[in-house]
Amino acid sequence: MRKRSTVLMLGVVTATAAMSVFPAVATAAPTADPSAATLHSLVRTGTLLRDHGVRQVCAAHGATPHCMAEVVTESTTSTRPLSTQTPVGYGPDELAAAYSLPAPSVGETGTIAIIDMAADPNLPADLATYRKQYGLPECTTETGCLTITDYHGGPALQPDPSPIGKLIEQSIALETSLDLDMASAACPHCRLMLVQVPFDPNATSTDKYADDFGVAVDTAVSRGANAVSISYGFPTDAHVTTGPAARALFRPGIAITASSGDSGFQGGQADWPQDLPWVTSVGGTSLYQSGARFTEQAWSGAGSGCADSLPPTVGQPATISANCGGHRTGSDVSAVADPGTGVAVYDSYAPADGQPVGWAVVGGTSASSPYLAGLYVRGGHLSGVLGPNTLYGAPSNAFNDVTFGQNAPAHGCDSAPEPLCRAGTSWDGPTGLGTPNGLAAF
Repeated sequence: MRKRSTVLMLGVVTATAAMSVFPAVATAAPTADPSAATLHSLVRTGTLLRDHGVRQVCAAHGATPHCMAEVVTESTTSTRPLSTQTPVGYGPDELAAAYSLPAPSVGETGTIAIIDMAADPNLPADLATYRKQYGLPECTTETGCLTITDYHGGPALQPDPSPIGKLIEQSIALETSLDLDMASAACPHCRLMLVQVPFDPNATSTDKYADDFGVAVDTAVSRGANAVSISYGFPTDAHVTTGPAARALFRPGIAITASSGDSGFQGGQADWPQDLPWVTSVGGTSLYQSGARFTEQAWSGAGSGCADSLPPTVGQPATISANCGGHRTGSDVSAVADPGTGVAVYDSYAPADGQPVGWAVVGGTSASSPYLAGLYVRGGHLSGVLGPNTLYGAPSNAFNDVTFGQNAPAHGCDSAPEPLCRAGTSWDGPTGLGTPNGLAAF
């Protein structure tokens, strides 16, 4: 075993209110930093955020979910994404090296479904740019490798012409690109399915959105998805844990992954759907590279905690669920999520201000969830999957054990069992069982 030391602002809002919560719209074209190689070295050493900031890609507001992505900004005081002409974040080849993956052509070639929100007509072209940059095979709508549908299985959503709609769509387009890029990185020869949930200005509860996500999962499965990734978080209540949305995500033989969250240790208030016992909760790490050697530690923002109203997850040993009094204990597994050691993403959709981002550095557990979904499909051992059960049954050397770091401030975990918020030998809350060491666990 190789040890490691290791916004969606939806809802009924006025234009003024929307602008007060969304990142400021740029008034000038993003600058392209000519020193991309230098910036890339800062990503690898984990020092990028000394002179650059980070902000949420899309945040919750009112009766809406929020996505789990964070983008690096031009400076510590700027909200404008750091934009470069060439990639700065980690690419598929580096992630493959970090996680000891076989050659890109090795593995199964099933379908990865991504559930996202709002329209993004530039997505096919942006995905093509990402894949061409890294020498990945083409994946287009023309060949059938890429399919885009609304949550009922109809045509792709059309752009919203309203000012608020444009702002929303521009904000979360980066999330959508992140999801498809990471699925591509994990499984270059897999088919990709984007299922879009619309923005509903009349929604008065996040339960409505959760039900829509459940319908989207139904659509994805009916269209042949082998794995489904959800990078959004919803407040937990009885409706989402026992209602139709929860039942829609109960899918034996299909891997359902969800981001564990970007707010660190959450105590007993874990977000839905990653809190469901039959969903794989994907945490996050900081990934460092020195030459050919990679090391990891728990990312401080990686979500962990207890689902106090739910039973332990499928296959999770009692020694782990005991940290939450016998309840569902998260997370289950992890991959890179720290935006300071983030991944390269390409996004050009900018209907609100006409200033596309281009290449950006993005993190959050929105990066790790679709990546793990891709590995599930590529590994191909899905017949016995129900939530994370097969991960807990995998040999220990199928994971890189992340043993350093924490996701709670100093003394912030003193009233809870230490494994919930501090990385250590074997399972811990921020990183779960660890990060992939090849495809053996999948």
